Amino acid sequence: MSETNQAAAEAYRSALAIIEGVEPRIAGAITAELHDQRESLKLIASENYASLPVLLTMGNWLSDKYAEGVVGRRFYAGCQNVDTVESVAAEHARALFGAEHAYVQPHSGIDANLVAYWAILSELIETPGVAEAGVKTVNDLTEEQWETLRAKMGNQRLLGMSLDAGGHLTHGFRPNISGKMFHQRAYGTDPETGLLDYAALQAQAQEFKPLIIVAGYSAYPRRVNFAKMREIADSVGAVLMVDMAHFAGLVAGKVFTGEEDPIPYADIVTTTTHKSLRGPRGGMVLSTKKYADAVDRGCPMVLGGPLSHMMAAKAVALAEARQDSFRTYAQNIADNAQALAEGFLKRGATLVTGGTDNHLVLLDVSSFGLTGRQAESALLDSGVVTNRNSIPRDPNGAWYTSGIRLGTPALTSRGFGADEFDKVAELMCDVLANTTPEIASTGKPGKAKYKLADGVAERTKAAAAELLTAHPLYPGLELA
Repeated sequence: MSETNQAAAEAYRSALAIIEGVEPRIAGAITAELHDQRESLKLIASENYASLPVLLTMGNWLSDKYAEGVVGRRFYAGCQNVDTVESVAAEHARALFGAEHAYVQPHSGIDANLVAYWAILSELIETPGVAEAGVKTVNDLTEEQWETLRAKMGNQRLLGMSLDAGGHLTHGFRPNISGKMFHQRAYGTDPETGLLDYAALQAQAQEFKPLIIVAGYSAYPRRVNFAKMREIADSVGAVLMVDMAHFAGLVAGKVFTGEEDPIPYADIVTTTTHKSLRGPRGGMVLSTKKYADAVDRGCPMVLGGPLSHMMAAKAVALAEARQDSFRTYAQNIADNAQALAEGFLKRGATLVTGGTDNHLVLLDVSSFGLTGRQAESALLDSGVVTNRNSIPRDPNGAWYTSGIRLGTPALTSRGFGADEFDKVAELMCDVLANTTPEIASTGKPGKAKYKLADGVAERTKAAAAELLTAHPLYPGLELA
């Protein structure tokens, strides 16, 4: 065991002993979570394993500090150390992604998107008919000017990828606040190929004339040409916003370069700092200088006070992502996704778009006669952690779904390679082939209940254990 892992093990054992002295149920849940993550094949595309230095950075007295504002402009005294933390995190983010500006305060991906949306809307104060001599911020507006601005801001149009095509709730859908902020329409994918149709998107943008076009996805297994997205946005005078929460690690690791790197083409880019970036749970906004001041008003515009201990953990994770080893890791994520996809295809499974060229695979489980909910549950019974997901034009809707979304970042962090991911595909196909829907009271197959054939879960867990034992999670970190 390395000295770093030994020191971390001692630190965690000590911390858990202290926690147990106050609330043993919490200490037990933390220990059980480590055990569960070690003993299961984690294939949720939005999850990963943060490094021990990142995890340790989150638990410190920076948590106790209020620091509303930004570096050098705080509403509380004594924030000099928070200024250092935020400056270092933003410095790493700008250097890692080549961005003009970085805002590292958002607590989550939805917070990052809200900051971006309101930064874009705030720029409307500069539009003719609203801007007046001496008006620099909304605080300078008269009541009449404010009502004019409110009307303008409340009637803006947003064009984002549809949920069933792989978009995200925060891209303008009604259950989310973004869908209540904007007059929204969604673009989809080609019915035959499942791929983005840029010509159709161009025509839709020309007809709808949105203020914002959102590119990015949470369940689209292909790359996006951001140069084409920029052309479409420019043709209708729209702001191009990219949500790269899922594939930020592939951008940071230089797997996505040129026209597949959103930074040179987007006005604003949002991301989470976990997922493929392998940092702490949190969000971040990257922007051009034009939007920097508006983005920096995320607190108090949208956010509460920044979580300084989380910004510190982001700084550590971003520093890790600037190392050469992270580029190797990012390439392995993409290579392993290809291996996983090929493993499914050679066993007769159906994949949305027929494959992948990013970090995720979208498996259509209707070919097994199952809903996504049934497949997700049967796999979980067998020690394989996934999440159900809609597929394009999904007949089962967003709750039961017809798909399973799979991602390779977490198991790649554990050291899995192509052979192991091929074995994962084999195990999953075995589970799904041996799962049958239970008949509902209507006499038809139900959408939720299922029956897993005897012995399947046990043999899958045994085979998975061999893979997991060969690639231990946090080796040497043993807890009593």
